[in-house]
Amino acid sequence: MASLVGGVASIRQLRGLPWGSLVRSSANGEESVMTSSETERRYPRVSNSVDFNDNGTDDYADIVAGARADAERHPTYDSGYYEGGYPPDDRGACTDTVWRAFRQAGYDLKAMVDADIAAHPDDYAAVAPSPDPNIDFRRTGVLDVFFSKYGQTLTTDTTDYAQWQGGDIVVFETSRHIGVVSDKRDKQGTSYLIHNMGQRQRENDYLAFAKHMKVTGHYRFDASKIPQDVLKAWR
Repeated sequence: MASLVGGVASIRQLRGLPWGSLVRSSANGEESVMTSSETERRYPRVSNSVDFNDNGTDDYADIVAGARADAERHPTYDSGYYEGGYPPDDRGACTDTVWRAFRQAGYDLKAMVDADIAAHPDDYAAVAPSPDPNIDFRRTGVLDVFFSKYGQTLTTDTTDYAQWQGGDIVVFETSRHIGVVSDKRDKQGTSYLIHNMGQRQRENDYLAFAKHMKVTGHYRFDASKIPQDVLKAWR
């Protein structure tokens, strides 16, 4: 989501693919992926004690599964404005991958963002003067604020391999793009990213590209930080 209005991505007018030459897929394919056993040996998975939806899987694993399910559905890139907020299941943009990932873990990210904007408008200065529940949860800049508040802030150095774990949230250029860190890695140790910029492979080695957007935010969600009046379950 590329156009900026007041420091956040404007989605009302955006249709199609804004990324130009940035849109490409890994040329290396599955042969470039580190084996799961090697990944676990070199970079043990950080698990989460929270299983918010009580499905027997911790939140971080659920977030990866939800993001991967969206990637496998391969929704048509669409950052358009929708009454009610949600685009159809077969359409979406980068931020839609994120709320769908959190839905898999039992969280209603839209409701949480809306509640946090209402409770703490000063934290969301770019949108708080006229909040719009139909779109605010689909603004990368808004999600950057939300996860900076309710997550552990981590390194933006993609070569600090052990610090990148499945289920982490990555923000690029503050309000331009967002994705979910995969539990896959390339053979050098760089984490794959699950994201939607209209590219063919929605789970790819984007963080290892010679040219990619600058990482400005890297967060690990922590539900224990969220006030009870903001924490919302998917229904």
